[in-house]
Amino acid sequence: MTSTVKVWDRPVRLFHWSLAGSVALCWLTADELHSLHEVAGYAAAGLIGLRLVLGLAGTRYARFSQFIRSPKRTLRYASDTLHHKEPRYLGHNPLGAAMVVALLMMVGGIALTGWMQTTDTYWGIEWVAQMHETLAKLLLVAIALHVAGVIHASFRHHENLVLAMITGRKRAPASGDVS
Repeated sequence: MTSTVKVWDRPVRLFHWSLAGSVALCWLTADELHSLHEVAGYAAAGLIGLRLVLGLAGTRYARFSQFIRSPKRTLRYASDTLHHKEPRYLGHNPLGAAMVVALLMMVGGIALTGWMQTTDTYWGIEWVAQMHETLAKLLLVAIALHVAGVIHASFRHHENLVLAMITGRKRAPASGDVS
């Protein structure tokens, strides 16, 4: 049996799947069921706040300082990936880290512009509504890229990353892996 190590703690896993569910619910209720759409949006906003706390004060692999890399290092990792020479990361790889940041910013922006539309100041303001919709559409593209990246990394490194985000466990690091 392959040795495994704990990488994703329960709060990170609950955040991940709860945010996925909140975003899906927001998408499904965007044109109807406005009260449910708002509740799901506020839940997503609260989850973003939780993830920011975990990113600053969470466990090792939850912390932003552990996985956010410089643009240069991220581009080098992207090049290595294109040439099938990328190392396996125990936590987020540099492209995964960039996606985490992008997704957090997009969902945060969607939540902010959604909330703005409920205020007297911004209710009915076209640019706010347009920004909300544009970010939501861009989020779908980012989610598709995220899923594609997970599938790619799962095949390249012979591990089920979806299962790892459910159980919190990944294969123990081997020589050449980045932990």
